[in-house]
Order: sequence, then C-alpha cells, then structure tokens
Amino acid sequence: MRDRAEEEPEDPDEPEEPDEPAASVGAPLVPTVAPGGREFEFRVEMMSVEQVADGKTLPETLTKASADGWDLHEVIDAGERRALLLRRPKRNPREERRVGFAPPGT
Repeated sequence: MRDRAEEEPEDPDEPEEPDEPAASVGAPLVPTVAPGGREFEFRVEMMSVEQVADGKTLPETLTKASADGWDLHEVIDAGERRALLLRRPKRNPREERRVGFAPPGT
C-alpha cells in the first residue's frame, strides 16, 4: 500500500500571495471628474400607486419637471406611495445673472 502525503492546512493568519502584480503605487483608485461634473440638486415628488399606473399623471409630472431641467433619477417604493427622485445639475449663480440693460418699459 502507498503512503499518502496530506496537504498542510493553510495558516489563517498568513496573507495570501496575489497571482497578479500589484497596481502601480501612483495610480489613483477613484476616477477623477472635472469640477462640477457630479454636483446635482435633488427634488422629490410623491405620488400614489394609482397615479403612477393611470398613464396620465406620471407623464404630465415628468414633462413639467423636465421643462425646468429636472430628470427622473429613481422611483422609490414608499409603501402605499411612490417617491419620484428628480435631479438636475447644480446651477452656478454667476451663470444665472443677465448681462446688459433691462428692456424698455420695465
């Protein structure tokens, strides 16, 4: 009869050696985004399940919101109601100022 050699159990305190080389030290782990690229403001609209399912209220609400620059981000289940999470990019206060003279008569 042949003798079998058993494998030694691994010690749980020793870290495993990776098969692939580690990433370079200088590489960022999180991707960078241009300033203002991920800055949003959010708004919530509450609706009943019937309003969402009737085929009229939800499209009207989203159409009105999109006229102001709001986009539907997520629909959240809130029991008997649904929360529509809307978002739009933050507006820079300097961009909102009008430049020039006021129209005559104002």
